[in-house]
Amino acid sequence: MNKIDIKDIFENMGNFADKQLVVAGWVKSCRGNGKFGFIDLTDGTCFKTIQIVFIAENLTNFNEIEKLNTGSSIICKGKLFLTPNNKQPFELQAEDIQIISATDSEYPLQKKKHSLEFLREIAYLRPRANLYNAIFRVRSKLAFILHEFFESKGFVHVHTPLLTSSDCEGGSELFRVTTQNIYDEEKKFDPKDELFGKKVYLSPTGQLEGETCAFAFGKIYTFGPSFRAENSNTTRHVNEFWHLEPEVCFMDLNELMILEEEMMKYIMTNILKRCPDEMKFFNEFVDNGLLDRLNNVINSEFGRITYTEAIEILQKNNDKFEYKVEWGSDIQTEHERYLSEVIFKKPVFVTDYPKEIKAFYMKQNEDGKTVRACDLLFPGIGEVTGGSERETDYDKMLSHMNKLGLKEEDYWWYLNLRKFGSVQHSGFGLGFERILMYITGVSNIRDVILFPRTPNNCEF
Repeated sequence: MNKIDIKDIFENMGNFADKQLVVAGWVKSCRGNGKFGFIDLTDGTCFKTIQIVFIAENLTNFNEIEKLNTGSSIICKGKLFLTPNNKQPFELQAEDIQIISATDSEYPLQKKKHSLEFLREIAYLRPRANLYNAIFRVRSKLAFILHEFFESKGFVHVHTPLLTSSDCEGGSELFRVTTQNIYDEEKKFDPKDELFGKKVYLSPTGQLEGETCAFAFGKIYTFGPSFRAENSNTTRHVNEFWHLEPEVCFMDLNELMILEEEMMKYIMTNILKRCPDEMKFFNEFVDNGLLDRLNNVINSEFGRITYTEAIEILQKNNDKFEYKVEWGSDIQTEHERYLSEVIFKKPVFVTDYPKEIKAFYMKQNEDGKTVRACDLLFPGIGEVTGGSERETDYDKMLSHMNKLGLKEEDYWWYLNLRKFGSVQHSGFGLGFERILMYITGVSNIRDVILFPRTPNNCEF
C-alpha cells in the first residue's frame, strides 16, 4: 500500500491533482443521503482533515460506509480533485473504501461536545479529540523548538538521572523508591537492605547533576521528567512533569535574564510560524485573546523589579489579596499575576529574594539577606521560570546548608564543585507544561500532559 500522508497533500496539492491516491486514517465524521456521502478523515500527520466523497454507484459496500461512526478506521483509494472555490481546496473522490475497524455506539467520542472533566476520565482516547490533538501536536513542536534554540546557542544536552539520594530543593516532598517490602510493618528500615545501600528518591530536578557537566562543557541543559510529591490539587500542579534546566558558566544574573527573554520570544515566534492551524484553533475555541497575548510577549521588553520593590507595591494593595504580604513572605500566584497583569501588563522578572525562602544553592548578595534569584512572571499564569546565580563560596554554602538541616555527606560532591575550578555560573528551570499552558491558552495543567499524575489520579 503506497499510502500518502494528508499533510503532504496539503503542502503539495498541485502535484497530486487528478491523480489516484491511497489515504488511510480515522473517520472524524461521516454523513450520507443514500446516494452519496462525505467523510472527514484524519491520519494524524496534520491538524487538518481531508474530505472524501463517496458515491453509491461506485461502491459495493456503500451502505456499510454510510453507517460509519466517528473513530472508525479505513483505507481509501481515489482520485484527487482541486476545489479552489470551496472551503477545502481539494477533495478525494473514492473509488474503493476498505473498512479496517468500525466503531459502534459505545465509542465515547461521538459528535456531541464533551466536558474537559469527562475527557480526562478517558485520557487514553482524548488525543483523538480536536483540542487534545492540537495540544499534543504543539507540545511535540515546542520540545523540538527548545532543543533547536539551545543547540543554536552551543549548549550540550545532558541526561541526568531520575533516581537521586539528595533533594536539590531542600524540602521533604519526595517520592521514595525502595526495594524493601513496604507492607512489613514489623521490619525497620535498614539502608543495608536497600539495593543502593541508602534511601533513594525520584528526582525533583536535574540541576545538581547538570552543574557537574556545566563545569566541563560551559553551557548545558537538561530536559526530562521531574517528580514532586506535593499534595496539591491546583490547576497549575502535577506530581510528574517535564522540566527544562539550562546551566551556564561565566554568566551573571543579568545575562541569565537576557537568555530567558530571548528563549521565550524565540519559542513563541516559532510556534506561531510552525503551528498556524493549531494556534488559530486555540484562538477561536479556547482563548480568543491568545494570539494578541503571545504577540505582546514577543514585542515587549520584559520588565524587572526587585522583590523588595514588589512587596512595597503589593502591600499598598493588600486589601485586594487573599494572602497578605510582608517582607519575607513568599509571593503567591495572585501576587504574581497582579504584578504582571496590572502593574507591568507584560512579562516581568522579580529578583533578589530573601534567602530564607529560596534554595540553598543560590548566590548570596552582599547585604547578607537576599540572594541573586529571578522568577519570570507572565500575565495570565504567574511564574513560568525560576532561576539564580549559583553560590560559588564553599563556606557560605555549607553554612547555609547546616542552617537548613541538610546533611553534608549527601552533597559532598556538589560542594566539591566549589573547590575544583569553581566559576560564576547561573541557571534556571522552566516547567514545560506551564509554558505549554500559556502558549495554548489552556487553563488546567492536566490538559497539557498525556496522563496527568495528581493526588488520587494514577489510573492509566
